[in-house]
Amino acid sequence: MRVFSALADPTRAKIVEVLARRDMSAGDIAAKFPVSRPAVSRHLKVLRKARLVRSRGEAQRRVYSLNPKAFDEIDHWLARCRQMWNGRLDALDQYLKEMMAEEPREGEKRK
Repeated sequence: MRVFSALADPTRAKIVEVLARRDMSAGDIAAKFPVSRPAVSRHLKVLRKARLVRSRGEAQRRVYSLNPKAFDEIDHWLARCRQMWNGRLDALDQYLKEMMAEEPREGEKRK
């Protein structure tokens, strides 16, 4: 998933956190980071390609906001992973209970 690749960069992840609070112009976003405006612009481009953010024109500036659909996709992916792991953990729990039931109790002899 391109989403996770985009979020792997700490600056991009922080940009997403900033945009979770409110929509912002590219300049306002850049002002919050110790990197150049062109660097922030490249980060925003990666986030747009991953469909995590979207932009709209307002007068002479670009305003960025989060794209909720991208986060829905992440939620669905996580739900599938969680379901798979819950099934595996339930199977492990059952196996461990069976193993414990087979172990001789204190004072009993093994057959």
